[in-house]
Amino acid sequence: MTSLADIRTTFLNYFEKNGHQIVDSSPLVPRNDPTLMFTNSGMVQFKNLFTGVETRDYQRATTSQKCVRAGGKHNDLDNVGYTARHHTFFEMLGNFSFGDYFKNDAIPFAWELITKEFGIDKDRLLTTVYHTDDEAFEIWKKLGVPEDRIIRIATSDNFWQMGPTGPCGPCTEIFFDHGDHIWGGPPGSADEDGDRFIEIWNVVFMQNEQFEDGSMKALDMQSIDTGMGLERVAALLQGSHDNYQTDLFRALIEASAHATNTDPFGDQNVHHRVIADHLRSTSFLIAEGVLPSNEGRGYVLRRIMRRAMRQASLLGAKDPIMHKLVPALVQQMGAAYPELAQGQRLIEETLLQEETRFRTTLDRGLKLLDDEVSGLADGANLPGEAAFKLYDTYGFPLDLTQDALRSKGIEVDIDGFDSAMKAQKEQSRAGGIGLGQAEDVKVYYDIADKHGATDFLGYETEKAEGQVQAIVADGAIVPSAKAGDSVQIVLNQTPFYGESGGQVGDMGQIKVDGGVANVTDTKKIEGLFLHIATVTEGEITTGQGAELIVDHDRRSNIRANHSATHLLHEALRNALGDHVAQKGSLNAPDRLRFDFSHGQAVSAADLKQIEAEVNAMIRQNTAVETRIMTPDDARAIGAQALFGEKYGDEVRVVSMGHAPTGKGADGNTYSLELCGGTHVRQTGDIGAFVSLGDSASSAGVRRIEALTGQAALDYLAAKDTTLAETAAVLKTAAADVPDRVKALMEERKSLTNEVAQLRRELAMSGGATAAPETKTINGIPFRAQVLSGVTGKDLPALIDGIKAEMGSGAVLLIADANGKAAVAAGVTADLTDKVSAVDILRAATPELGGKGGGGRPDMAQGGGSDASNAPAAIAAAEKVLEG
Repeated sequence: MTSLADIRTTFLNYFEKNGHQIVDSSPLVPRNDPTLMFTNSGMVQFKNLFTGVETRDYQRATTSQKCVRAGGKHNDLDNVGYTARHHTFFEMLGNFSFGDYFKNDAIPFAWELITKEFGIDKDRLLTTVYHTDDEAFEIWKKLGVPEDRIIRIATSDNFWQMGPTGPCGPCTEIFFDHGDHIWGGPPGSADEDGDRFIEIWNVVFMQNEQFEDGSMKALDMQSIDTGMGLERVAALLQGSHDNYQTDLFRALIEASAHATNTDPFGDQNVHHRVIADHLRSTSFLIAEGVLPSNEGRGYVLRRIMRRAMRQASLLGAKDPIMHKLVPALVQQMGAAYPELAQGQRLIEETLLQEETRFRTTLDRGLKLLDDEVSGLADGANLPGEAAFKLYDTYGFPLDLTQDALRSKGIEVDIDGFDSAMKAQKEQSRAGGIGLGQAEDVKVYYDIADKHGATDFLGYETEKAEGQVQAIVADGAIVPSAKAGDSVQIVLNQTPFYGESGGQVGDMGQIKVDGGVANVTDTKKIEGLFLHIATVTEGEITTGQGAELIVDHDRRSNIRANHSATHLLHEALRNALGDHVAQKGSLNAPDRLRFDFSHGQAVSAADLKQIEAEVNAMIRQNTAVETRIMTPDDARAIGAQALFGEKYGDEVRVVSMGHAPTGKGADGNTYSLELCGGTHVRQTGDIGAFVSLGDSASSAGVRRIEALTGQAALDYLAAKDTTLAETAAVLKTAAADVPDRVKALMEERKSLTNEVAQLRRELAMSGGATAAPETKTINGIPFRAQVLSGVTGKDLPALIDGIKAEMGSGAVLLIADANGKAAVAAGVTADLTDKVSAVDILRAATPELGGKGGGGRPDMAQGGGSDASNAPAAIAAAEKVLEG
């Protein structure tokens, strides 16, 4: 029993025999603790059980918990590769009691497992206790541990805290003595940092809770939280003090050596260690949906990835290798953690894309670094501006630069780096507001500068905990909000989807201790997710922890409609041709809308074929998969881009369905699109698809609206009833109803068009309240006219007719409809470089009680509440022409 898999199984089985529930590892991205970037210990998922906020159907639990320590308080990144036992990713074996047993059972459990189940020589073990914990001291004595091997520790080393707040308490630790041939002293000594005495287990007596103000109080129930590093105990049982000598790491190191054609355990071993460790952390994070970015968790992931990639470069690798090592990791850990195998393709492609991009800039970045270093005086630091240039231009995280300079004994001017970063953010913010954004957007830039972007958790969960970072009311930051207040709430992380890409924002609830807010919409701006909410109970205050609950039924319907638009897009292309491209969409809970380029109405036969094809894909019930690629690579394999969306360095590529014919590198994938929205897990989750018909959206753009799931079934049931009723009214057979209704609709459409044309002719010939007048202003012919009896929809056609009549000039039309104004402005093509219809419109509409409007340089539309002020509006338009 020496392999990591055997040790893990033995541990869990031992505690299961002693009445513990085996609980699966929780995600690396904490769902229940907004203060943590990553899960860093086994007790994180049980935090609310220790405080009594939550109860479960067991009081004893045991786990093998995935952990990452690479950011925040618990950050081992800089030590990885240079020590025998530091890792960014590790497994924490643990047993827990929630008000059940305490010290008298927890210590004997640990001692029996280590000395009997694992067979570790008790004479090579020593223990530590918190200096005032006499009870733990006496328990160890009763178990036969000599007093000189029970060490009292007065520091925080033996008082455990998960973070700045939360459950905490004194602890007792078990150390193994690897022998005097290894340098180091026992805990509490001057040489304790050596590798001779290695901590293998920590038993925390969860007695207290720490609060933000520094106060601490006793918990109502006494609990146990333990942690034993799987890698450390595996090294011990395999006869080493070095974690990297275990079977798992040897396999990964050998895979790295094979990929780089180097010696796995020679002078270059430190490079392989870093690669092996970082391969684990990056793969597990990507498998959970964390993707490389320049903010938050994604930034930490990118730092880890690029640190490993630089080590591969130092080994002489000329091409990306990290993705080639993933199969070795899956072979070693996939049985215990199936998410690795399930996400293998996503992991491989993410690593490949990141390393490919990084390698294109690595050599140039290192050359710049060498140039900067060559000009430094002896003992001087690298200027912060130079380090920032590496970060900003070449994507070098600061710690990568620091790592590259470590062997040269050179440090970085951190203050200078921070100053350069701050200056860039200020410049970016000023530039953004200068591009015509509303002034009240500034408050969100301020929040983003202070707290960073919001982490989105909603691909994996609809419930999470977050921390309230800011509350905005009436465009200003406020410290709190009470019942009845309408606000925007910003949190550090959220499962709520912010409206984008055609998908509407999520709704749900935010709950804090003493308050509840109903979220009616979610928006995104400057990387922040704005939860637009009304406080319905109590009060919500900045800094509070919050429970975030997305409206599940609504999100499920949105997901179904969104995934259906992907299938619909491909079905349209198959039926109508490759010219079909998405021009807009709406993915709402009650329906979907899809706009696409096509020059004519879609025939009934084509609609029937499209609907049947989408439903065939739904019935396949294939998995909906997401991968990460660069935009160029995604398009190269045929992925369709979302209309109007801006893409960064990485994009999510969503694939679904099997098609009879191949599609690029994806074999027989049916639909392949760039998309950042949320989707169903299987196409069958969509349920059913029903098209409500085709209509014109704008020139050359058609629109299909449709229903999915239960809404589609309800529609079909109602349609059957309506069909029978309509047949009776029309005195025709039910089978002939569609043709009869179509003929009636075409007749109605023809009559409607005829009436509209007569109305426009009447308006232009005699229905005007002011006679048309053409002036020449600053060399530009200008006609302004006030009309009655027409609608805003009539104005564009009238504008086009007047422009054709004038040949060259500008036009302003104001339609008076019961005192309200519809406005349109037009400019002929030869004059749009001198004057814009948008400028004319935006000058006129404020005089009519409007707020601007918009359009193109040759045609713009708007409206107002007061048509009686038309003369002032015309005068304002003339001033625009005067310049």
